[in-house]
Amino acid sequence: MTSVRDEILEVLNREKIGTMATVENGKPYSRYMTFQHEDFILYTVTNKHSEKMEELRKNPYTHILYGYENRGFGDTYVEIEGKLTEILEDGLKNKLAEFFTSIFVGNHDEMITLKIEPIRMRLMNKKGEPPKELEFKNDH
Repeated sequence: MTSVRDEILEVLNREKIGTMATVENGKPYSRYMTFQHEDFILYTVTNKHSEKMEELRKNPYTHILYGYENRGFGDTYVEIEGKLTEILEDGLKNKLAEFFTSIFVGNHDEMITLKIEPIRMRLMNKKGEPPKELEFKNDH
């Protein structure tokens, strides 16, 4: 029998695109983003002057829906609550840049690499089962 950790990792390994929500003036805003992950930590890139960066500088917490396959109501996906930080360490930025450079639109000098550390993940719609939750001890 697989654990909820394994089931969530299966979704993270299967998909690369999800929706990431931010908050501005008390209102949520969601956009599609491309992600990479290492275990349960997600990484993405954006333009350092984007609206989402302004929003995340004010409130670094985000909510991500990840893994919907568009096959119907029973699709398994993951809800992710996390805290976002900018990656400043060149080694990790360069490692991730190989993947993200091909999808980033715009001047690459404007690209900022972001790390989303999970607070909680919920596995949803697993064959009609109730949600399964995974809490992370590094809660911020």
